[in-house]
Amino acid sequence: MKNPLSRFYPFNAEQTVNILSEFGPLITMFIVNAAYGITAGTYALLITTVVAIVVMRIVLKRLPAFPLIASSVTVAFGALTIITHDPMWVQIKVTIFNSMFAMFLFGGLWFKRNFFKYVFEKTFHYTQEGWDRFTWSFAWFFVFTAVANELVRLTFKDDHIYSLLGYQMDGVNVWILFKIALIMPASGLYAYLLTRLMQKHRIKDPATHDVPAANVQKAAGFRTQPNAMEYAQALVDQRRLAPSTPRGPQMR
Repeated sequence: MKNPLSRFYPFNAEQTVNILSEFGPLITMFIVNAAYGITAGTYALLITTVVAIVVMRIVLKRLPAFPLIASSVTVAFGALTIITHDPMWVQIKVTIFNSMFAMFLFGGLWFKRNFFKYVFEKTFHYTQEGWDRFTWSFAWFFVFTAVANELVRLTFKDDHIYSLLGYQMDGVNVWILFKIALIMPASGLYAYLLTRLMQKHRIKDPATHDVPAANVQKAAGFRTQPNAMEYAQALVDQRRLAPSTPRGPQMR
């Protein structure tokens, strides 16, 4: 039975864990940076990123490739920020990672090696055109987020205080707020709409294509329920085999 909540929240458990592992550390960094400064905020980012990796391992029983790579890059650039005391490293990480991943996706399309199809084809079943459209769209979305990240990073300096939405915050917190309040909802909405659009490219699971449901159940070791004709035939057979009993005198 389909979960009625899926109409309003289309993400499964793995997608939910991936979203929380990406934006949970950022929210923690935003709070700690506002209270104690960029060094403490970066430590908070690193610690919560490691916690997110552990949670992914426990909940999903494995480590998904993409979130693991993104978390590892976050730890590396966060360490550079702590060593150099320059928040530029943790901010520019988004620009570098998203730009490189976009080029990787474009390159895969050029050489007919679709990355998303390779990773997700056992879970989602789309036509080749569907996989190419999906990858092409996400590659451009990564380009957009990389450019937007650089615009915000270069516009709002970490050593300046800005008045935004009635609050005083430095450039780093403006950047974090931009990612939490704009990039996170935009990413979720974009993924939701793109998933909906991909339904027209969906194909049946090759493992069960043209295989009757009864055969699948028998192969899996399940007993199938008798249909109406089988039930009626069994009832007739029972009546034929049952001994006849003498009928008593009838009352007038």
